[in-house]
Amino acid sequence: MKITFRWYGKGDSVTLDKIRQIPFVRGVVSAVYDTPPGSVWKEESIKELVESAHEKGLECEVIESVPVHEDIKLGLPSAKQYIENYKENIRRLAKYGVKCICYNFMPVFDWLRSDLEKEKKDGSNALSYSHDKVLAMDPLKSELSLPGWDSSYSREGLRALLTQYKDVGPEDLWKNLTVFLKEIIPVAEECGVKMAIHPDDPPWSIFGLPRIITDYDNIKRFLSVVDSPSNGITLCTGSLGVASENDLIKIIKMAKGRVHFVHIRNVKRSGERDFEETAHPSEYGSIDIFEIVKALYETGFDGYVRPDHGRMIWGEKGRYGYGLYDRALGAVYIGGLFEAVEKYSKKQ
Repeated sequence: MKITFRWYGKGDSVTLDKIRQIPFVRGVVSAVYDTPPGSVWKEESIKELVESAHEKGLECEVIESVPVHEDIKLGLPSAKQYIENYKENIRRLAKYGVKCICYNFMPVFDWLRSDLEKEKKDGSNALSYSHDKVLAMDPLKSELSLPGWDSSYSREGLRALLTQYKDVGPEDLWKNLTVFLKEIIPVAEECGVKMAIHPDDPPWSIFGLPRIITDYDNIKRFLSVVDSPSNGITLCTGSLGVASENDLIKIIKMAKGRVHFVHIRNVKRSGERDFEETAHPSEYGSIDIFEIVKALYETGFDGYVRPDHGRMIWGEKGRYGYGLYDRALGAVYIGGLFEAVEKYSKKQ
């Protein structure tokens, strides 16, 4: 198991010099951010990214993410070329030592929150989600912008894209995902790369768009589409954990050997579809992080972990969810849990 830390490249205020001082952290999770979705990444950009980390004594074995072009999700004729480009990106990343690629299959929007800086009782600020507020939002008019969103769409382009999805239901998305997986997983196998799909965040439909990587049954179905060690998941405790019906321990045990990457964060559920993000330790949220770590250890997990979305604390300002201080605290907490679980287990 290796603890990693998300890094948004040389323009990130959370620098590699700061990251390498965090206890337990062995590497960074990053990507090439100057290339449009669907394009082939330049080898020199990949090389520069990896070498930047190595120069600071950090590994760069996880890429998050290689975006899946919308034409692939829509199953358009142009998807074939975009899939070929994706396969080439897998080959190029493997060439420079990348061993795990995190991606998602969420139509149009990545993770969504209704409030980016909700003030908590202790004075910190955190991301939160109110389903009623989201239902009232118009994505064509909203100025809300999140780190995970693709900003390459114009207002007109977004309107056209949403129109294209009007006739796309969950089974259509499953069909298109199946085509994608059957093409890319053999390449990943050849290159020694583990593909790790990220669950939908939140794990329910938004703006009428289908979402399918949402729960135990759908994750089990996903893993069966291509039964290969290279076809795995990113277990995001926050994404799956906001739905009270999701038993995270059950999912970990079912996906044994296929959990390649783990995002650990905590959330406090305040309603059926309302939640806010919290500090990482178990007592602050609705998720028992200790039990998550224990289940990962007991199922032989040997992949990558990173602390996920952090609060803004101690007056820090920066990329929402991706400041330094709270995620650093999360990394140390996670590292301590893994050390304790491992040492205790060995004494039994």
